[in-house]
Amino acid sequence: MSDTDSFIDEVNEEVRRDRLYHLLRRYGWIAALAIVLVVAGAAWNEYRKAQARAEAEALGDAMLAALSTDDAAQRAEQLSAVSPQSPDAGAVLRLLTAAEQVEAGETAAAADTLETVATDGEVPQIYRQLANFKALTLPDTDMSVEDRRQAFEAMAQPGNPLRLLASEQLALLDIEQDQPDAAIARYQSILQDAEITSDLQQRALQVIVALGGEPELDVDAVAADGAVGGQQVGN
Repeated sequence: MSDTDSFIDEVNEEVRRDRLYHLLRRYGWIAALAIVLVVAGAAWNEYRKAQARAEAEALGDAMLAALSTDDAAQRAEQLSAVSPQSPDAGAVLRLLTAAEQVEAGETAAAADTLETVATDGEVPQIYRQLANFKALTLPDTDMSVEDRRQAFEAMAQPGNPLRLLASEQLALLDIEQDQPDAAIARYQSILQDAEITSDLQQRALQVIVALGGEPELDVDAVAADGAVGGQQVGN
C-alpha cells in the first residue's frame, strides 16, 4: 500500500469517526432514554412481582390462620373477614366460608354466601358454576326435588366442567325417588365416560353394587389404567 492510499484511509476513518461523534451528540439522548426506560421497566416489573408474591403470601397466611381454628363457626367468621386482593381470591374465600358455614349448621348463611359468588360477574365462570352446584347440594333446603333435578340436568349437558358430578347428583335423586334402575343406568353411563375421575369411578361402582347391579366397565380402559399403575409402581 502506498503512502497516498494510507493517507486516504486515515482521512476516511477520521471522517467516519467525526460523523459518528456528531450522530451521538445529536441523537445520543434517545439511546440514553431507551436504556433508562428499559431499566425502569425491568425494575417496575420486579416490584410488581414482589408485591403480588407478598400479597399472595399474606392471603395464604390469613386463610391458614382462619382454618386452624377449632370451631367451624369461628372459621367461617374469620374467613369472611379476610380481605382478598383479586376477584379469584375472593371467590375462593367465599367458597371456603360457605363450606365452614355448612359444617357449623348455618345452611341459610352458606346459601347466601354461595349466591354472592354465583351472581358475581367479575369472577371466572367456573367459580360461579361451582357455587351454583354447591348451593344445589346444600342440606335442609326448601328447593323441591324436581327443581333440583332440572338444575342438575342443565349442568349435566356436554361442555360443562361439572357435568359428571351433576350426573351423579341426578343418580342420587333417582335413588331418593325410589328409581334404582334409573340410578344404575345413569351410573353406568358415568362409568363409560372418558373423563371420569378415579374417585367418581369408585363411588359409581360401589353404588351400582349396593343397588344390586352389575358394573359394566370398559375393559380396555381398565387394562390401560392398570398398566399405567404398574409402570408407576415399577418406577
